[in-house]
Amino acid sequence: MSVNSKQNVKCPNCGQLSDVTVWNAITVKDSPDLKADLLAGKINMFRCGSCGHTALMPTHLLYHDEDKRLLISFTPCEEKLRRRLYDNVIETSKESGALEKFNGYNLRFVTEYNELLEKLLIFDAGLSDKAVEVIKLMILSQDLEKAEQRVCRFGKLENGSLEFMIHDRKENQVYTSSVPKDSYDTIYSRLRESGMKPYSFGWEMVDAAYATRLLNGFNN
Repeated sequence: MSVNSKQNVKCPNCGQLSDVTVWNAITVKDSPDLKADLLAGKINMFRCGSCGHTALMPTHLLYHDEDKRLLISFTPCEEKLRRRLYDNVIETSKESGALEKFNGYNLRFVTEYNELLEKLLIFDAGLSDKAVEVIKLMILSQDLEKAEQRVCRFGKLENGSLEFMIHDRKENQVYTSSVPKDSYDTIYSRLRESGMKPYSFGWEMVDAAYATRLLNGFNN
């Protein structure tokens, strides 16, 4: 079930008060329109009607797509708090037994809005985010001197290729990179052969660090 609440929010820029609908849970089967709004960047985004200031609401969101067997826990936070929140989600889920009905699901914990949207695009395309993260590492490794200043995101699957957007934060430039779907299939098959599971045993943070562990022989 999708769940929301109304909040009276003070604009941090001009001080104007605005009523905002805040979503705490989105169930795609019940509210497919909310998924479209989420992908369009309209969910839990504060927009001041007075000065136009926009900001992401610091609100936890649980996203559930039953058809794709996908459950995402999204909590925007600073990087230094990420691990603590992740551990807390794991512990809370164990104590409540809430994950028992999600056997065979992919369970993801994310803290960045763009990462949340990227996960939706990946699973909508019928891809594994684990294999995609490995490919993203490979793309960034093509220019190791600039890898630290770049962020790679999956964009779409089209015409037999996976398209990625690379944002160079230092140069303030955006590049694109395409990878043949056949290459993705090969990487995914090899990861599966090495023991990578196509589903989760618990909450997972599938990111660059996870992909690095996969390449170093770690399997979930």
